[in-house]
Amino acid sequence: MTMDPQPLTHLASHFANCDRDSQSAGWAELWDTNQNHFWDRGKPSPALVDWIESQPELLPHPTGQRRLNALVPGCGKGYDVVMLALHGFNVYGLEVSPKGVEIAKAYAAAELCKPSADNFASADGSQVAGSSIGAVKFLQSDFFKTDWEKDVAIDGVQGFDLIYDYTFLCALPPEMRKDWAKRMSELLSPTGILVCLEFPLYKDLKIPGPPWGLKGVHWNILAEGDDGIIDEESAKEIGRLRGRFERALYFKPPRSYEAGQGTDMLSVWRLKR
Repeated sequence: MTMDPQPLTHLASHFANCDRDSQSAGWAELWDTNQNHFWDRGKPSPALVDWIESQPELLPHPTGQRRLNALVPGCGKGYDVVMLALHGFNVYGLEVSPKGVEIAKAYAAAELCKPSADNFASADGSQVAGSSIGAVKFLQSDFFKTDWEKDVAIDGVQGFDLIYDYTFLCALPPEMRKDWAKRMSELLSPTGILVCLEFPLYKDLKIPGPPWGLKGVHWNILAEGDDGIIDEESAKEIGRLRGRFERALYFKPPRSYEAGQGTDMLSVWRLKR
């Protein structure tokens, strides 16, 4: 029996006729028309909060008094940017929409003054706030362009110690996945780590997005060095490891957003040395 194709979601329909060069304009339009609720989770990532407060040994250990520098591309309202700053990072949030950056700046100004409990996994974590808060800077630009890097370089940043991706990769059309991986390798410091909350892993790879299904995609583009355009069979981790990255950690987080609870995976990557 032939099944009828599933109707496109609002986001998938919005981007159905957008080529790669019009992706940024497509997201900016959604911001401008107050449709950011389609991806807004309302709080920082519980999985990332828990992992950061576990004081992972995988984090770089800077010399002297230097803070770790973090980047959150496609940062939305800035929930994870602020949370990382509350844990001592200097954080840069990158967003294509001027309105999105304006909203993120307003959120950060309020939240840094009076942080909510969602920013912390424990009382010990909340003690960081007020004593060792890092700097926050939001940049309006395209992740795949380099113009915004000058705003980072003037702060003395030479590669990021941590880059976090949650719903940025899954928002991109599949033909941009290889470019995403290349750009990540360019922006990380030699000792930095790329942290990915992999979502959605339950979605069929053939169903149009965004969000696009990502089962097996991170491994394919980061470890195997391929283009990330795969099917269910090739999603298995059996290919040759020709990518720029090696996976240092992979686990199912006890806590995540409701949309991916029980299926999300957290992966940590570092550049091959």
